[in-house]
Amino acid sequence: MNWELSFDHLKERDTTKHVHRLHPYKGKYIPQLVQYFLDNHTDNFKKETYFKQGDIVLDPFSGSGTTMIQANELGIHAIGIDISAFNTLIANVKVEKVNYLDLHNEITRITNLLKEFIYKLNNTQFEKELLHELNIFNKKYFPSPEFKIKVRKKEINEKTYAKKKEEEFLLTFSKLKEKYKLKIKQNTNNNFLEKWYLQPVKNEIDFVFEQLKDVKNPTTKKVLSIILSRTIRSCRATTHADLGTLKEPITQTYFCRKHGKICKPLFSILSWWERYGKDTIKRFFEFNRLRTNTHQKCLQGDARNIDIFLELKEKNEKFAELIKNKKIKGIFSSPPYIGLINYHEQHAYAYDLFGFERNDNSEIGPLFKGQGKEARNSYIKGVSQVLINSKRFLQDAYDIFLVSNDKYNMYPTIAEKAGMQIVNQYKRPVLNRTEKNKSAYAEIIFHLKAK
Repeated sequence: MNWELSFDHLKERDTTKHVHRLHPYKGKYIPQLVQYFLDNHTDNFKKETYFKQGDIVLDPFSGSGTTMIQANELGIHAIGIDISAFNTLIANVKVEKVNYLDLHNEITRITNLLKEFIYKLNNTQFEKELLHELNIFNKKYFPSPEFKIKVRKKEINEKTYAKKKEEEFLLTFSKLKEKYKLKIKQNTNNNFLEKWYLQPVKNEIDFVFEQLKDVKNPTTKKVLSIILSRTIRSCRATTHADLGTLKEPITQTYFCRKHGKICKPLFSILSWWERYGKDTIKRFFEFNRLRTNTHQKCLQGDARNIDIFLELKEKNEKFAELIKNKKIKGIFSSPPYIGLINYHEQHAYAYDLFGFERNDNSEIGPLFKGQGKEARNSYIKGVSQVLINSKRFLQDAYDIFLVSNDKYNMYPTIAEKAGMQIVNQYKRPVLNRTEKNKSAYAEIIFHLKAK
């Protein structure tokens, strides 16, 4: 186990620096891991360097673009490929050069219009009065920290006590809802946006989406789309404790296990929209201080058969010519972990809102196929095809680094089928500090070269 590669000394702000946290994304590796293998500096524990400034690196499973961003920091050109249209948008927005004044002006314009829109409705007064009643109720029945101390000492049975008080406050909630004639549930729940958002929130989402149509600068419009997507992800009608699991939609006040008191679902996107707007500009500023004058582009397509030259020529002819003449030095990527993440469903709200075409059935190792023998054979075939297709664009003396939790020992077979050899393996502990399960697990970075 290489504990040097755990990066356990880093704080969360280091591993989510600048544009890396522009939008949530499950299953991405930390930027420091990319930097370790792409950076050409000399350290005591590094015996070789594999990439230098001016080289080109490929990430055929681009995800949210971590490899591309770090390559830019290091003066390395990068090309990404992803089957997901939304992933491609996230990755390209992160590396775009932004007109800060135009972005600031558009955020301000839309925010002011949203405030006017909300002011005309009953939502604001309803929520103001609801918060007032919640504050009184929680101070009386869930005082902090006294309530949690009594629970720990088993002086209070949290489950029965909380259930009783939850039902008690629902009477107040129902009276306020009736007072303001507030419609909370949507009429239908045929898609993600209908199922997981309260009617007042959905109205505001639709309003902001309409304002995006008036944005003239295409780069600004894409950035605003990401801000809106990040906003609505935080406004799903679920409990604070279940943001990552989405068990059942919440349409009324409830006892919150995370905060130890009665909480409410969100009835407006305004606070999150304002917060993420400011945060996005700040993150672009931070990245801009580090960015180099290099090319980065993520292509939407199937890495098993995509023609990088042809696809890139339509979007960046200069970069396409550079790749054609110089060829790609190598790959740094993390293929999907078999049967673990539904990569399209994690952003279902964005697909519904923006109308992107979903390519779930083209994913390699998707969650719905599981981890059985048939799924493993399909995975081996898929990743092998990606490597075989990639070789057309690589230099002869290429270096490939693939990050994987290979519990089924598939990568020796993948390398063999792709006509490659594994020359080294770096086993690193992953200290999962942000999820509920904080236990460490291990993953391997496989180093492949030509046979």
